[in-house]
Amino acid sequence: MRRSLSILKWFLIGWGALSFILVTLFVALIAYQIGPGNRSVNDAASVHDVRFVLNWCNLGDDRIEKVIHSHVSSHSFTGDHLDAYAIKASHLSLEELTANKGDDMSGRWYRGDQLSKVLDDAVAFVGEIQESEFPWFPKESELRSDQFYVYPWSIYVHGIRPTSVQIIFVRPSDKMVFYIDAKT
Repeated sequence: MRRSLSILKWFLIGWGALSFILVTLFVALIAYQIGPGNRSVNDAASVHDVRFVLNWCNLGDDRIEKVIHSHVSSHSFTGDHLDAYAIKASHLSLEELTANKGDDMSGRWYRGDQLSKVLDDAVAFVGEIQESEFPWFPKESELRSDQFYVYPWSIYVHGIRPTSVQIIFVRPSDKMVFYIDAKT
C-alpha cells in the first residue's frame, strides 16, 4: 500500500509538472499570436525601411524617391508572412537591367516573359498569394510580360514547389520597383 501511494504521488507530481509546462507553452503561443508586436502594418514603411531592396539588386538606395505602398504582415509562430513594397525610383535604365553580369546566374535580372523554370514557379507562387492581398501590386500576368524585369533574391522549395520567396520586380517604364517576401 505504501509503495502504491509513493508511485501515485510521483505520478501526480510528474503529471502536474507536465501540465504546467504545456499550459505555459499554450499561453505563450497565444500571447505571441495576438501580442502588440505582431500586427500587420500597411503603408507605414519609410525610405529607410526599404533601402535593402535596391541594395540587394545592386541598384543602390540613393535612387529611392518614395515608398508608394507597403505591407508588413504579422509573422506566425512558424515564420509564415507576406511583406510587400511598391517603391518609386528616380531613375532606372534598361541598360543596367540587361547588362550581362557574366556566366554566374546570380545577380542577374530576367525579363518577365523569359523566366527560367524555377523563377517561373516562384512568380506563380507570388501570383497565388498576392492576387487577393494587394490591389496595388502588379498581377501575375503583368509580371510575366516584357514590361517587367525580375530579380530573384531567394527562392526556397520543398520538393519542386516554392514555399518561400524574396523577389524584386522592376517596371522601367515608370521607374517602379516592387518587392515581395512571402513564406507559407
